[in-house]
Amino acid sequence: MNKAELISAVAAKAGITKAQASVALEQVLSGIGGALRVGDKVTLVGFGTFSVASRGARTGRNPRDNKPIKIAAKKVAKFKPGKKLADEVNGKGAKKRK
Repeated sequence: MNKAELISAVAAKAGITKAQASVALEQVLSGIGGALRVGDKVTLVGFGTFSVASRGARTGRNPRDNKPIKIAAKKVAKFKPGKKLADEVNGKGAKKRK
């Protein structure tokens, strides 16, 4: 599912226009990004937790010439799925199977 398909699905389920769903999705993503930018964690109960981790500087290899290169330290976004999402992915969601 891409962003446009997600917007369409949200609009259909919420009974709103695609434009309204697009604005809502952009605000959610902007809020998550803003919180991560300042180092906060974002927890959506049942869905998961977004956080920031630091990745240290390291030495890598250039695949063209196999020479060592320095890779700078940076911050990376992480996501840990919540139990409800993990169960949904593994087929243990709300629908019970017989």
